[in-house]
Amino acid sequence: MPSSESSLARRLGWPDAAAIIVSNVIGGGILFTAPQVAAAVPHPLWFLATWVVGGALALAGAMAYAELAVLRPRAGGEYVYLTAAYGRLAGFLTGWTSFVAGFSGAVALSAVVLASYVGRFVPAAADATPLLIVPLPWVPLVVSRQSLVALTAIGAMSWIHLRGVGPGRVVGNVLATLKVSALVIFVVLGFSIGTGSMAHFQPSSAGVEAVKGASWLLALVPVMFTYAGWNAAAYVAEEIRDPGRNLPLALGVGTLIVVAIYLSLNVVYLYVFTVTDLAAVRGSVLDLIAERLLGAEAGDIMGVVSIVSLAASISAMTFAGPRVYYAMARDGLFFAAAGRVSPRFQTPAVAIVAQAIWSGVLVLSGGASALTRYTGFAVVLFAGVAVAAVFVLRLREPDAPRSFSAIGYPLAPALFTLVSALIVVNAVYSDPGPSGAGLFVIALGVPLYLIFDRRRAPSRPSTPV
Repeated sequence: MPSSESSLARRLGWPDAAAIIVSNVIGGGILFTAPQVAAAVPHPLWFLATWVVGGALALAGAMAYAELAVLRPRAGGEYVYLTAAYGRLAGFLTGWTSFVAGFSGAVALSAVVLASYVGRFVPAAADATPLLIVPLPWVPLVVSRQSLVALTAIGAMSWIHLRGVGPGRVVGNVLATLKVSALVIFVVLGFSIGTGSMAHFQPSSAGVEAVKGASWLLALVPVMFTYAGWNAAAYVAEEIRDPGRNLPLALGVGTLIVVAIYLSLNVVYLYVFTVTDLAAVRGSVLDLIAERLLGAEAGDIMGVVSIVSLAASISAMTFAGPRVYYAMARDGLFFAAAGRVSPRFQTPAVAIVAQAIWSGVLVLSGGASALTRYTGFAVVLFAGVAVAAVFVLRLREPDAPRSFSAIGYPLAPALFTLVSALIVVNAVYSDPGPSGAGLFVIALGVPLYLIFDRRRAPSRPSTPV
């Protein structure tokens, strides 16, 4: 068993964990995804239905995760569930992917986008002109004003979360509250004083004919990616008080808040644009719609909202991601230092620093965008496999105490698993190049697993899963 020195304290309530979900999910995706969905489904009602179905699937996944998290209320999320259901290699591969791309890549990409938004007010912040190039083999590191701003954002959030769960919780909750409040005010103002038209919700004959089953399934892919992060509370399960009650509450409430905000925003999008015009938008929809609804000054206001939103996402991922590597290291499947808890701040300090360093490398190398594109389907893949673990563990451990059972079992988790499988197959089939590269990145974890597994001391028991 791990010593108390390597254990995390339960200091989070369900609102804290729900705030992590809201911050993790609502980031850059909702700013850019709607035009892609509108292009694939040029029918206003089907467009909204896609977001409803995506939200329902996210909620189904959240409820399955709630059962898993209550059954094993430990840090690590999918790493813990896949290890329990399918073995250590499966758990390691999801953790490896989280480190190399899932969290670190998303943090790096969000930080670069944040720097671009800061550039709206301080143009130098978005200047990508190289100031210094470190000529490393194959991938040179490029230092620019934009990358320095991104590195500052990553460093600041890492420092805050290093200082303890308390400071991280306060910053995360404040940013999440500001984000949600601003978006709710935007929606209310959009319908009360904005200039739009309800006629935009009437489908055209061309739009009706354009909607096909394949195109709708294709549209569901970016929607599911935009909802990704609804499982964030599971990564910090070891630090949540009364997990049997608070984990399901956090996962349910956090996911429902995200679904409500996403649906409201997309209704406003259609209020301002026809679905055809929405499909033609390039860049951030939120900024453009704010200018259309409320004038040029509103675009600047929403730029600030976008900065807050991205900062909140970076904060949430800095909180959640290191808990995965911490759990792996505690089981001897990652560098041992990552499994240490700071005796002063009671945080997985080395794991937080490791993620910050790798995120910084991705910023400087420009590799974040490529990595997240290559491994984007893995988010859906591992979530689907984790939800399927509900069935595996119910069969394997029928008598295990379950203070919470997945709502809608077995239909809801089965549908989530099926749709996840279809999305992954479609991604590999329709975009084999990037998907193949992503599978290669995941497969690189196999030899690393063998190295770590061989080094595990025979006398050292792993953390029970």
